[in-house]
Amino acid sequence: MSSAINNESGQGAGAPRISILRQLCAVRPIDPIDPAGKSRLKQVLSARALIAIGLGATIGSGIFVLTGTVAANHAGPAITLSLLIAAFGGALAALCYSEFATFLPVPGSAYSYTYATLGEALAWFIGWNLLLEYAISASAVAVSWSAYVMSLLQDAHIHLPAVLVNAPLGLDRNDHVVATGALINLPAVLIIAAMTALLYVGVRGSAGANSFMVALKVAIIVIIVIAGLKYVDTANWRPYIPPETARGQFGWTGVLQGAAIIFFSYVGFDTASTTALEARNPQRDLPVGIIGALIISALLYVAMAAVLTGMVPFQKLDSDAPVAVALDAHPQLAWLTWLVKAGVIAGMTSVILTSLLGQPRILLSMADDGLLPPFMSRCHPRFKTPHVSTVITGVFAAAIAAVFPLDLLADLISMGILLAFAVVCLGVLVLRYTRPDAPRPFRVPWAPVTCVLGTLVCLGLTYFLPGATWLRLVYWTAIGMSIYAFYGFRHSRLRR
Repeated sequence: MSSAINNESGQGAGAPRISILRQLCAVRPIDPIDPAGKSRLKQVLSARALIAIGLGATIGSGIFVLTGTVAANHAGPAITLSLLIAAFGGALAALCYSEFATFLPVPGSAYSYTYATLGEALAWFIGWNLLLEYAISASAVAVSWSAYVMSLLQDAHIHLPAVLVNAPLGLDRNDHVVATGALINLPAVLIIAAMTALLYVGVRGSAGANSFMVALKVAIIVIIVIAGLKYVDTANWRPYIPPETARGQFGWTGVLQGAAIIFFSYVGFDTASTTALEARNPQRDLPVGIIGALIISALLYVAMAAVLTGMVPFQKLDSDAPVAVALDAHPQLAWLTWLVKAGVIAGMTSVILTSLLGQPRILLSMADDGLLPPFMSRCHPRFKTPHVSTVITGVFAAAIAAVFPLDLLADLISMGILLAFAVVCLGVLVLRYTRPDAPRPFRVPWAPVTCVLGTLVCLGLTYFLPGATWLRLVYWTAIGMSIYAFYGFRHSRLRR
């Protein structure tokens, strides 16, 4: 390939540089799904199951934890506005995902879409950052799950050593990582191990368990909203947008910061797209699963946030369990406490499950393309699951959950998701010009406007993430690009 490009360019010593640039921008051909690839996984998921997977990945720590912490530290009662802004950006991305998922039904999600439109190097960057979206999302929710389990155990007068149920690292007021004195967040590690084992043995059983937990947590949210409406004090909503402080909290800056941080709460529809090879009819069912999950979750998020900030002053919601704080403030709702905590734990369990479901399928796609070692693409001959990648994802997520706190993880996840969504929106527009006549079972309405607006909204929200998050992204990207330089670039199947 290099010599051919050298002959084309005729620029002597400068030609190899052009050759490398072209290789980095090489686009993967858009081919029909490989029948051998489909046979590795079971096609068992219906549209209803896909919506449940999307909701399972969406309704978790975002609605039960981040709505409180973002309201307390960034947006105040305007957390509902932050959620709507995030949902708007998510909706633009969801439309683009729907077109891609029907046009290119593969398990690689944003990674595969980028590879087919914008080139290998950027695809690697997105695939690497999807680790922030899935594996670290599972870790973040496991940390919240651990906090709720400890609260439930304390209600039953069962107390575990603090050094075994907290993260060894935390963030101080200056956003610096500091030691907390704890050893490990053991409950977070154990729940990730359990969900990894469930996913190892099959997607059908995992989907059934997820559907049950989704139904339970949606019912719990509806009960909280209906019961809490009676105790809403509208004075707690004034001022709706608190004045901006000297530290840049609240005001419109805080609203946009809140939207950027809580954006990862809408990641569920992306998880549905990773199961394309396990859907019975991906061209018909994937758009229903993707868009349906986003609409339902957005309605539930806004309703819950409005009720919580109405039940207590938003400053009191800065807790790992803000729903419990709101309920404890009204003794008449004491009967809900145990039920809610049990429902929250079940709901977060489904988020962990679906987050761990998506990542192995992206690793499988990257390994199929030669960018990761081939053993990551192996599927279990009996269970028809990507068992090796599932174990790798579980070990990685457990290690992160054991050590890091929720606030550090949430910012990183939002950064990875926003970048992935922006690239997917841009990729749809590119594909409209490079493959205009290709059949598209689902088409993004007003594509030029929708795609450009989706890209700008997602990239714009990254501006409002803390500066330290950008620095951590630089470190993370440096690690990822080093792996690509020393392995992925050399072993790319497209290049061979």
